[in-house]
Amino acid sequence: MSGAALPVADAGTSGCQDLPVLKQRGQREVFCGLTGIIWLHRKMQDAFFLIVGSRTCAHLMQSAAGVMIFAEPRFGTAIMEEKDLAGMADMHDELDKVVSRLLSRRPEIRTLFLVGSCPSEVIKLDLSKAAERLSGVHSPEVRILAYSGSGIETTFTEGEDTCLASMVPQLPDDGSENSLMVVGTLADVVEDQMVRVFEQLGIGPIRFLPPRRSADLPPVGSGTRVIMAQPWVNETVEALQRRGANLISAPFPFGVEGTLEWLVAAAEPWGVSRERVEEVTAKARERGRASLARYREVLEGRRIFFFPDSQIEIPLARFLHRELGMVPVEVGTPFLHRTHMGPELALLPRDLTLSEGQDVERQLDRCMAANPDITVCGLGLANPLEAEGQTTKWAIELVFSPIHGFDQAGDLAELFARPLRRAQLLEV
Repeated sequence: MSGAALPVADAGTSGCQDLPVLKQRGQREVFCGLTGIIWLHRKMQDAFFLIVGSRTCAHLMQSAAGVMIFAEPRFGTAIMEEKDLAGMADMHDELDKVVSRLLSRRPEIRTLFLVGSCPSEVIKLDLSKAAERLSGVHSPEVRILAYSGSGIETTFTEGEDTCLASMVPQLPDDGSENSLMVVGTLADVVEDQMVRVFEQLGIGPIRFLPPRRSADLPPVGSGTRVIMAQPWVNETVEALQRRGANLISAPFPFGVEGTLEWLVAAAEPWGVSRERVEEVTAKARERGRASLARYREVLEGRRIFFFPDSQIEIPLARFLHRELGMVPVEVGTPFLHRTHMGPELALLPRDLTLSEGQDVERQLDRCMAANPDITVCGLGLANPLEAEGQTTKWAIELVFSPIHGFDQAGDLAELFARPLRRAQLLEV
């Protein structure tokens, strides 16, 4: 189901839906999907994520989630030893023992995710069968699911997508009851803001995937309208559509414009007019515009280059261009889903390079030749680019920060203004 019509694009913006895409398949610089656990385990308070992998997997998670050192996290690693890889031990027996010890120690767990990694997938350990077998032992107290967090062919945000997709078959049948499902992990404060607006508009019931409690699975059926909150939940949305849900097409809720259009599209199936949405959100939009105004002086006219990292690049380029006057030089994304990104592509200018996938050496050459004012990239590229005199923004911070909605628009702009201000202070 499509949402309401988008506003007429600004002068000089004719949309880039049919712009040729530079497709690259070479060396990539990305985190693996295991890192999605960092925000998923915080969201679902009664879930636990058991990675089946190597010591490298364990070290990655301990480093990436070091902020959890003062609290017992809801994730861990079942470490595969040499005897497991050599076939000297029965991997399934070993996994069963680990799961039993974990559940006896942590009785509050209601959903246990067995998370595949590069090592477990290389030796063809079938975690889906293991989850099915273990569910027969531990249900109904604990639901046990499996998904892949491997980084062999994916980028790190796809870990959330595969996790949520694994939950879709478990969702109860909602029949034909009208409801709205927001898909993609959001900070609780952002979720609460959205609920308040939807309630004012008379839209509901509202459900979120993932839920705050993994045991409270949202129902789905032919009356379910699905709207994406994160741009990387493509597999999950397609799985929901196979369950009968209808997709609402909309820009993503980044910035004032994006959030308004997202809400207008969500409200349309309930017969709520654009004028009513604008009336209800007037004060929030004014706060958002006021918070953006202080950053426009810093960002307007600045040229920005996006390396592919999380699939969030196209919506952010739209926000920065249309609301802050930045000039996107190249917008790279790991994977371009033209249907889901259609509303965003319609709002981007045509005079940019749109690239999918990565050949990092060639993209580095293009970046150095373009000499942008700021480059958005992964941690592995930031320091080398800074050493070459480039100003960079860590892409991963854009995933971990609450940036959705009117009231977070200024915080989102600040993430891009801060590196430029720092660069100015360091100039000699």
